[in-house]
Amino acid sequence: MNDTVIGVIGGSGIYEIEGLEGSEWVAVDTPWGEPSDRILTGSLNGVRMAFLPRHGRGHVHSPTTVPYRANIDALKRLGVTDVVSVSACGSFREEMAPGDFVIVDQFIDRTFAREKSFFGTGCVAHVSVAHPTCARLGAVAAEAAEAAGAKVHRGGTYLAMEGPQFSTLAESRMYREVWGCDVIGMTNMPEAKLAREAELCYASVAMITDYDSWHPDHGEVDVSEIIRTLMGNAEKGRALAAGLPGRLSGERAACGQGCDRALDHAILTRPEARDPEFVAKLDAVAGRVL
Repeated sequence: MNDTVIGVIGGSGIYEIEGLEGSEWVAVDTPWGEPSDRILTGSLNGVRMAFLPRHGRGHVHSPTTVPYRANIDALKRLGVTDVVSVSACGSFREEMAPGDFVIVDQFIDRTFAREKSFFGTGCVAHVSVAHPTCARLGAVAAEAAEAAGAKVHRGGTYLAMEGPQFSTLAESRMYREVWGCDVIGMTNMPEAKLAREAELCYASVAMITDYDSWHPDHGEVDVSEIIRTLMGNAEKGRALAAGLPGRLSGERAACGQGCDRALDHAILTRPEARDPEFVAKLDAVAGRVL
């Protein structure tokens, strides 16, 4: 099998990984436009890594305008095999307190203004996202987070909202009490779906900054409080990223969950009916099967 190449997508407050050997910010061209930023490449403990600041350095992209397809395509082009997403989130659970980390394993996608698939007219495909994150990679991320000093909750459902505004009180109560969600954020969808289409193992680490607006003792979301918590989380988030190479071997076995073979039976369009120009755009994400 190919060697492991770790991709880290950093959320709010995390704009680089320190200590990379041979580090270089590289520009990657994709058929889906420019990624959020140049990508920081290098190696750590002998493992190749690629770091992408989701919002761009300086936080220039809103959750809606993040170029999700270009980001995932660019990581795939760089040879990334395993993606760990780190993002700031609100919590719907008393026990999941600000400062804690949650290893997300399920999503409810309420976004509506984003392109959510690499496939479409000219080449149709349907992948399964019943289990949208990679359990193996999530366990590794949990271990790295704990080693970084974070309190970690293994498992949780992430409500992906469009944003950029925070939830109304009624929405917050519904997501928590009726839908049973655990955390809320604005960026992991369609990111997780696109990673699956690109046959990348994907793990999501939610760094809790607040209690959204449902909590009777905390009231509405306070951005100043979020930023203060975010800065503390960011240090642990960077330490988490630095701890990944020591837990992922260079020689990579096939994913037991099948993330790296998600397209085996997904493409429905007959070869003779496929649009050659559209198929050419899929060279990185789907080249293995096309």
